[in-house]
Amino acid sequence: MSIAVVDFGSFALGKAEPSANEMKRLSTEITRALNEYGFVYLRNTGINEEQVFGTMDICRNFFLLPKDIKQQYVHLKDSEVPNHGWYDFKTESLNPTQPKDLKESFNVTTFSASDKWPVKDVPEFTNCLESLFKICAELSIRVLKVIELSLGVESGFFVSKHQKMGRNENLSTLRAAYYPPLQKSSLKENQTRCGEHSDYGTFTLLFQDKYGGLEVMSRSGQYITAPYLPNTVLLNIANLLQRWTSDRWISTKHRVQIPQTEDALNRTRQSLAFFVHPDHDAIITCCDGLDKYPPITSIQYLKDKHPDLINLELYPSSD
Repeated sequence: MSIAVVDFGSFALGKAEPSANEMKRLSTEITRALNEYGFVYLRNTGINEEQVFGTMDICRNFFLLPKDIKQQYVHLKDSEVPNHGWYDFKTESLNPTQPKDLKESFNVTTFSASDKWPVKDVPEFTNCLESLFKICAELSIRVLKVIELSLGVESGFFVSKHQKMGRNENLSTLRAAYYPPLQKSSLKENQTRCGEHSDYGTFTLLFQDKYGGLEVMSRSGQYITAPYLPNTVLLNIANLLQRWTSDRWISTKHRVQIPQTEDALNRTRQSLAFFVHPDHDAIITCCDGLDKYPPITSIQYLKDKHPDLINLELYPSSD
């Protein structure tokens, strides 16, 4: 078994919304895939693969800079935008039961003037990531329209709750991840490149380099490979959409393991992920009317479940 591929060409970026019959086809095929794995490949989205790999090349130029230079752009927990900036190698563990993940990354969450960018060291870096962020945000709105049809909610139900991407009132994030070559002798027991986890927003759009590496947990609990496929973006359900659907759609666990061959160990890996989040003030309610979970705002959910992601002083409790 493998994750399904759905042709998104009829609703690709730059095209008008397709006919009702074509929207129905898209929603039916995407729903079938998400019901099976919580993941689906979207082919022909209108995102230029040359731009994706060009972005990875520019990001690599940043990641190869000396640490003391990258340290100038490190994310700051007490910042107005604490999720923006550089995350050092082995500073994060997506599975807290395991050693630190063997990767570093740079997150983009806003286009605020207060954001730190390596303009002097990698001049193309800012425009490159901002451009891809905006394109991914536009594609996400189109996906949300298909999801509205899939779940039988009124038009605009989800789109209206994702209007502030790229601003401080929304945590949607473009993450450039870099996995350096590894030495077997330095590895700890149960260490991974990216620990087993599920994403915590609405959904995620993922671009892998040509070496792939992602593994996705099937409904039986076995991991399957989710390889790089040309001209596709890999979409997966995240925790808030699972909550919205009363667990009809599951936020599937996934990971990146340590390569098993010497060649693969000596090779870098890169990915670009766009984590789609609702606006902070969006109210998450079960859209099927079952009330399996009580209503909660997006920002309150983050405060309760992931307090490390936001500056709590900027969002005092309403209690």
